[in-house]
Amino acid sequence: MKILILGAGQVGSTLAENLAQEAFDITIVDQNPARLAELRDRLDIQTVEGQASHPDVLRRAGADDTDMLIAVTNSDEVNMVACQVCYSLYRTPTKIARIRNAAFHGRDGFFSQDHMPIDVLINPEEAVTTRIKQLLEHPGALQVVDFADGAVQLVGMKAFYGGPLVGHELSFLREHMPQADTRVAAIYRRGTSIAPRGDTVVEPDDEVFFIAATKHINAVMSEFRKVERPYKRIVIAGGGNIGLSLARSIEDKFSVKVIEYSPERCQKIAERLDHAVVLHGDATDKDLMLEENIEHTDMFCALTNDDEVNIMSSLLAKQLGARQVMTLIGKPAYVDLVQGGEIDIAISPQQATTSSLLSHVRRGDVARAHTLRRGAAEAMEVIAHGDARVVGKAIGDIDLPNGVTIGAIVRGKEVLIAHDNVVVEPEDHVILFMVDKTRVRAVEKLFQVGFGFF
Repeated sequence: MKILILGAGQVGSTLAENLAQEAFDITIVDQNPARLAELRDRLDIQTVEGQASHPDVLRRAGADDTDMLIAVTNSDEVNMVACQVCYSLYRTPTKIARIRNAAFHGRDGFFSQDHMPIDVLINPEEAVTTRIKQLLEHPGALQVVDFADGAVQLVGMKAFYGGPLVGHELSFLREHMPQADTRVAAIYRRGTSIAPRGDTVVEPDDEVFFIAATKHINAVMSEFRKVERPYKRIVIAGGGNIGLSLARSIEDKFSVKVIEYSPERCQKIAERLDHAVVLHGDATDKDLMLEENIEHTDMFCALTNDDEVNIMSSLLAKQLGARQVMTLIGKPAYVDLVQGGEIDIAISPQQATTSSLLSHVRRGDVARAHTLRRGAAEAMEVIAHGDARVVGKAIGDIDLPNGVTIGAIVRGKEVLIAHDNVVVEPEDHVILFMVDKTRVRAVEKLFQVGFGFF
């Protein structure tokens, strides 16, 4: 597949890096020659310098035979015009654009072939807000992702002393919780993945990924660590697009305070919030933090557009007694450095956006895909059709690639945890976990259908 990416910023670069590893034919367009040279030296991709919405630049980038356009420049308008040009001049089959401005969203029929021909809209702020909300609803989780319209969730968390399953074999989980069926998809121990089996003993500090019906998630989580009391008091540092979006979405469920440095922005966000308290100040100000009783805060969310401010305010909040801290990190290299120490959870907007794009890039009928563990692993929801190699086989008889686990099957409204005797039927939604993204192609072949199916 030939993919044209417009914009070599953090999202475009992260996406190019992920897709280049999977042997896609990638071309990236940007106006920054130094940035393009760095990407060209590091990745096996083509680069074109120029304005991403100009027809001649798009032609030089190969838009006339591109299968997919992904427009992720910093300008909504450039992204929209580029999609229009590729549709009008080159009939590009799939056009994806990042549109940040809320004024463009919620306009029924506007983004269509008759008006603005964009097939898929990506909103980074919405993706990050959704990810943070899921974490707030599941205290103790490191990552939570939905499948099958929310019927099934995959959760990543760290096992601690005191969890009933810690020190026991995984087979003990079914005996201890007969009413809550689950499947451990992967375990990471000291940074290395180990294949989970019934006799695998869970150790403290293991990072465990498990799949279960959404209604059973919190019960299963309690097996790997002491039950966390629900979050009540949330402090958000940064009243930008993400901070405001999060505050608006959770202010009815939590006690929310927003700390914003700009007095003008404080006024604007205060007018758009109903219950949350808006404070003018600096989140790295110790006196302000003490004055606002940070020691009684359940979750401190640092969501400014400055990585250093986010990291320093999070460290200060944790030092002053905040129960948990969550930090937005724009630079991917920082994520691995900070998470797991004083900072409990690091959120990467690039990875959240990449997850939004993956299901459209994957071959086959992929309903949803999520990048996990900072892009190293991936989970997919694939629909099994017709004469695909998995159809009619019991899960235990499917020759899965190394490092690939089937976690669950959703059949209509029924959730079936993937035990060896479960048989895959046509139209099943099969949820898989891959510890190694290089196995994606092998997985896609398992779900390919023959020409006779059509």
